[in-house]
Amino acid sequence: MLLAPLAACASTTSAPPAPVAAAAANPPAGMQYLYGSGEGAALSVQAWHGLLGYVASKMKARPADSVVLSQGASLDAPTFVPCGDKPLAAVFDVDETVMLNIGYEYHDATSGKGYNAADWDAWEKTGEGAVEPVPGADHVLAALRKMGVTVIFNTNRSAANADATARAIRAAGLGEAVHGQTLYLSGDDAMGSRKDGRRATIAASYCVIAMGGDQLGDFSDLFNAGQSVPTRRAATMTLPIAGMWGNGWFVMPNPVYGSGLKGGFDDIFPMDKRWAPPAKGE
Repeated sequence: MLLAPLAACASTTSAPPAPVAAAAANPPAGMQYLYGSGEGAALSVQAWHGLLGYVASKMKARPADSVVLSQGASLDAPTFVPCGDKPLAAVFDVDETVMLNIGYEYHDATSGKGYNAADWDAWEKTGEGAVEPVPGADHVLAALRKMGVTVIFNTNRSAANADATARAIRAAGLGEAVHGQTLYLSGDDAMGSRKDGRRATIAASYCVIAMGGDQLGDFSDLFNAGQSVPTRRAATMTLPIAGMWGNGWFVMPNPVYGSGLKGGFDDIFPMDKRWAPPAKGE
C-alpha cells in the first residue's frame, strides 16, 4: 500500500538516477582480437621474435648510437644519443606491450563505463592477480637478460603505485623491476605522461639497443606534438623514421585503447579513395 505514495514522492523530490550503459553481449572487437584471438597472439610473438633477432645481430658489433632520440632532434632530422661505453639495455612500455591487463579490460567491457581514472588507480594497486604476459614477451625478456641486456620498463603507471606495479610485472612472469633503476613511472619527473625525459635519464646511463611499445609516444613525444591524424600517420612512413620500425623500434598490437584510436571519416577515408556500389543499371 505504501509503494505508490513513496514512488510519487521520489519522483517529485529528486531526479531519476542516470542510466548505466548496458554491457554488450560480446567484448568489443578490439578486445576479442588482442586478448582472445590466435591472430593477435601470433602477431605479438612475431614482433618479439623480430626484436630478439635484431638485438642478437646488433650485439655482434657494438652500435655507436642508441635508439633514443637526442635532445633537440626532430622526426625529419633524427639524431640519437651516443652509446660510448655504456652497458646495453632495452626499454619497454608495460601495459599491452609486455603485460596484458586482462582483469581491468574485463571490468571495462562488462561495466559499460569506459575508462575511469579511479578504477584504473584501483587496478594498478590490486590487479596483479589478473594479468598475463603479452604473448612472447616473457620468453624474450628472459632471453635478453641472459644475453646481458638490462631490461628497463618505462610506463605511465603512477609512481605512487610503484611497488604494486613491480608486483604485477613479477606476477606476469616478466621478472623483477626496481623503481628508479629498471622501472620508470609517471611522476618520476615533471613531464607527466610524456616519456622523453625518462628516456633521456635512461639513455644517460645505458646504450639503449631496442625499444618496444604499443603507442607512438613510447618512442618519442614528437609523435604527439599536435599533428593531425593523417600527418601523424605520414610521420611514421617517411624516411628516415620509417627505417626505425623493426630496426630498433618495435610496435606491439593494441586495437583496444590509446593514441591510435582517433579520427573522423575525413581523417581516415581520403576523398579520392571512397567507393559506393554502382547504382542499378550502371
